[in-house]
Amino acid sequence: MPDRLRLTDDNRRWWTLGAMCFALFMIMLDNTVVNVALPTIQHDLHSSVSGLEWTVNAYTLSFAVLLVTGGRLGDIFGRRRMFLSGVVVFAGSSAMIAFAQSTGWLVGWRAVQGLGASFMMPATLSIISNAFPPHERGKAIGTWAGVSAMALAIGPVLGGFLVEHVSWQSIFLLNLPVAAAAVVVTLFAAHESRDESAPRTIDYAGLLALSTGLTALILALIEGNSWGWGSGRTVGLLAASVVLLTVFTRVEARVAAPMVDFSFFRSRGFLGANIVAFLVSFSMLATFFFLALYLQNVRGYSPLQAGVRFLPMTVIIIFAGPIAGRLADKVGPRPLISAGLFLTGVSLFWQGHLAVDTAYGQLLGAFMVMGAGIGLVMSPMSTAAMNAVDPTKAGVASGTLSMSRMVGGTFGVAAMGALISALGRSRLDHLLPQLPQSARSRIVDGLGAGGSTSVPGAVGDAARDAFLYALNDGLRISGAVAVLGSGLAWLLIDKRVPAHAHAASLAAEESAAAAGTPLADVPVAVEA
Repeated sequence: MPDRLRLTDDNRRWWTLGAMCFALFMIMLDNTVVNVALPTIQHDLHSSVSGLEWTVNAYTLSFAVLLVTGGRLGDIFGRRRMFLSGVVVFAGSSAMIAFAQSTGWLVGWRAVQGLGASFMMPATLSIISNAFPPHERGKAIGTWAGVSAMALAIGPVLGGFLVEHVSWQSIFLLNLPVAAAAVVVTLFAAHESRDESAPRTIDYAGLLALSTGLTALILALIEGNSWGWGSGRTVGLLAASVVLLTVFTRVEARVAAPMVDFSFFRSRGFLGANIVAFLVSFSMLATFFFLALYLQNVRGYSPLQAGVRFLPMTVIIIFAGPIAGRLADKVGPRPLISAGLFLTGVSLFWQGHLAVDTAYGQLLGAFMVMGAGIGLVMSPMSTAAMNAVDPTKAGVASGTLSMSRMVGGTFGVAAMGALISALGRSRLDHLLPQLPQSARSRIVDGLGAGGSTSVPGAVGDAARDAFLYALNDGLRISGAVAVLGSGLAWLLIDKRVPAHAHAASLAAEESAAAAGTPLADVPVAVEA
């Protein structure tokens, strides 16, 4: 093995980064790779439409709900320990999914897979934040963000290839060698770290209130379009989420060791980063979801062909993420985030003029601008959040940021679906006044999922017109949200790395120089 590839004190942090990127690749790949396998899974397991939806939703729900819990447990019991536990759970559940003989088995183990991801995701960012000093943190997080984008980019393409040429089970078995590599490298390279000031106790009351409150909220967002936003179930879940999350804030104010330290949000930088995380995910995931429906159901592309057409956007994110991370170390995250959100808004306004026969070349420019915008936002946003808190609190801070992203994305898809249904209904009433109300309602019910656009004849033409009319308005509204986020980022996020981060970095360098120890071995609150 060449000397530069050997694990040494000088390059240990880069090996650690590699292990975290392996794990992140696995998590993000499972966000997209499953979608293209759903028709084959439905055929093999004789799944209902509801069962297919929960194949995706069970993972999303458990992942989003437990992110803050996973981050906090890492702060208490050790981030490396929680990370490795999450990798093992994720890999084990992936193997069990591959042997699924029923939809219930599949959905149950997808929920367990989300549990493993919720322990891994915040740990990756907090371990990186502890392994790298502040002046290198942007570069490391930029690489981390680039790997995330790479996984999202190749997910539909790789999934389509494996499903067509191997089997749908192979997309889950692929996780096993990746997990094994992450475990081996982590054991040899990553130091253990935790919040040494935190008592070794779990806030069970806070954990219960947060988990049930988020479950109610996210379940309402996932099912709101199919149940109806005014239905008793949806309203009841939303009301329950408000009550439970209010209880959570009261509990956290009184316990000695809270799950979430709300004093974090007194930092404008941390508050701004979480608002940006919510808004960029709100705009981005809704766009990906409904543009994928447009490309397949209106333009007639296969899932693999649609996935390939997103590649220019995601390839730019892959390259822009690390560059933005390095720039954040030099100029601070604020100008990059603000410019990135503005470019994202420009792209969404550009996309908001779709027609049945819009050529892909017209979308290509908008996709490339959006790739540049998202690439400028993601890693500086994470850098801003992690630099705004003490490194000993990195786990729960990372979990909170990840939760903001997940909830923002869920809100975005739900809001876009509701908007498409509402505007689509109005458009269909205008286009098909002769059609019975019950028939129009059935078409509208499918618009939020793009299903009604495949109906043949004049009714199908009207459904496609209504879908595009509503989607274009939705894209422009998402663009306005992104531009609003650009202004908020400029107001809230510090222009430069905070002074306490520079001071911590200098102190670490001086201490390391005095002891003759490489800086990579002087993370905060670290055990050998």
